[in-house]
Amino acid sequence: MAIEESREIVIEARPEEILDVIADVEAMPECSGPHQSAEVLETGDDGRPSQVKMKLKVAGITDEQVVAYTWSGNEVSWTLVSSAQQRSQDGGYKLTPKGPKGEATLVKFEITVDPRVPLPGFVLKRAVKGTVDSATQELRNRVLQVKKGK
Repeated sequence: MAIEESREIVIEARPEEILDVIADVEAMPECSGPHQSAEVLETGDDGRPSQVKMKLKVAGITDEQVVAYTWSGNEVSWTLVSSAQQRSQDGGYKLTPKGPKGEATLVKFEITVDPRVPLPGFVLKRAVKGTVDSATQELRNRVLQVKKGK
């Protein structure tokens, strides 16, 4: 059973600053609870990751997965290439500048996950909600930390 979730958050940074933090996938284990490791396997012509291998732990289940990233303007999306625990996963961020000088950005995060592991609906929803919380609030915290130079 696939589950979809989305969330919006405003981050006090320009879209390019946020995309730079998202592109630093190897730092994910430092700022994202579910991520235990992340390794860039391939980069695109723009130097940003195009294929990444990750190890995650969600709802007590550890998974190694490879995802393919697509970068376009103020958007980044990914799709699952391989995983032991998921049939499919598609996700992404859409960034819209806010404020008169674009000093803030509305970030919309969307994800669809179809696990292989049979999980009760409430466990799956809680796991996806935790992933969405991590993908938005922890992203905001990391962007602000990077902006302050820490």
